[in-house]
Amino acid sequence: MSLAEFDKTGLIRESYRIDGISLAECRTIFLDWAIKLPDDIDSKTAIAFLIEHYAADAPDHPMSQVLQDGLGESRRTGRRGGRRGRLGT
Repeated sequence: MSLAEFDKTGLIRESYRIDGISLAECRTIFLDWAIKLPDDIDSKTAIAFLIEHYAADAPDHPMSQVLQDGLGESRRTGRRGGRRGRLGT
């Protein structure tokens, strides 16, 4: 696999070039990237590749944190919103 396959539009690359970018902005960029990722590409593989390619040189960059978070398993808090959350069902 290549960088061109995992970051076709260059969203992740460009996020590392923006001076003073915030964690919230990186999360938004990451979400946009994830939505555009083709179905035939495993997201965990793509994220790991991007970490190796970009985050290794910029470990303190907010996008590096977002990418690391993207590798983590989603955690359910157990709380549900709305009526079901209030009723405990």
